[in-house]
Amino acid sequence: MERIIEEIREDLGRRIAVAAERLTDRTPADDPAYAAPLARAELRERHHRVLERTVTSLVRVSRGLPPDPDEVRAAGAEGALAAERGLPLDSLLRGYRQAGRLLWQVLTEAVTAHDRASLPRLLSGATALWEAVDRMSDAASEAYRRVDAARGDRDRERGAALLDALLDGTGTASGAADAAARLGLPERGRFAVIAFGPGGAPAGPAPVPADGPRVWWRVRADGERGLLELGHHPLESVRDLLAPPGARAGVSPVVGSPGELAGARRLAELALSTVQPAGAAPGAALLDERLPAALVAGDTELAGRLRHVVLGPVLALPPEDRRVLLATLGTWLACRGSTTYAAQRLYCHRNTVSNRLRRLERLTGRSLSDPAQVVELALAHAAVLQHAAG
Repeated sequence: MERIIEEIREDLGRRIAVAAERLTDRTPADDPAYAAPLARAELRERHHRVLERTVTSLVRVSRGLPPDPDEVRAAGAEGALAAERGLPLDSLLRGYRQAGRLLWQVLTEAVTAHDRASLPRLLSGATALWEAVDRMSDAASEAYRRVDAARGDRDRERGAALLDALLDGTGTASGAADAAARLGLPERGRFAVIAFGPGGAPAGPAPVPADGPRVWWRVRADGERGLLELGHHPLESVRDLLAPPGARAGVSPVVGSPGELAGARRLAELALSTVQPAGAAPGAALLDERLPAALVAGDTELAGRLRHVVLGPVLALPPEDRRVLLATLGTWLACRGSTTYAAQRLYCHRNTVSNRLRRLERLTGRSLSDPAQVVELALAHAAVLQHAAG
């Protein structure tokens, strides 16, 4: 093989130049993604280099020599450059295969023109040719994947920094606007934040349906945060779309601009703080559905005082008595003050519920017929639940 190539070297060089032109002319139609970022002269030079390096590699393979380090570096540089420019890897590898097929055609034409009787000797080098192509494409693809992985890491870091700028609200208004623009968020829209607690969704957040809201996830030490661009989706749909059963998650109210997302993140975390341990409550808690509990969760010192002042005598009871009275109060509140419905839920007689509630009134000094005092009891009950969950 080496001897044949040396015999036709001058003619082969001319034919390779012509082949590079032909390949350059065909590439925009055959692979527009590969050709688009490159000027024609650069594309032609790239094809020409690949063809010439393939010939050099073919000679080494036919002599049983390992790859030339310079060839490996050159192919690696080609792959790295393609990755930096965002060219598809499939396109890069397709280019090597096209170069191999075209080079074989050029070789057979050159050998035929030089000495047709030498063609059988050329045929024995077909395997060596494709081994040479494989060597270069392997070096190029390895470098491509390495650079692409590093670029992906950089992109993720930049994306995380942009999300932090919006969700933490530590930058300026112009900085937030710039971060939103870089993430592709509109200046006005319907946005919200969902917050998952650590271990709140064992399998992670549910995958977003193709027709669902756009979501940007940010992993933090205390759980995941999702920035939602809702579009036409109602906020209530977030619970079903993104929160797996048994998840601990909180969802903020809708805000109208990216500049309000830091506040939305804080409200989502406040909603999260109202959720019982995983498995005790399904899906995600929307803040606007948990306002009393969120009000209590927002100030732990005040919540502790509320528990002590309003329900202190109940909390001082033996554990079983305490549990029964608190469960009865919670059920009565959930049943909108209906003793009958509360009795059905608690599987006891209506009079039993009434007796328990009267005892609770005596212990707390609060009347369940006074709306203002019912509010105190409801908030204090929420504070007890919050304290138990925490």
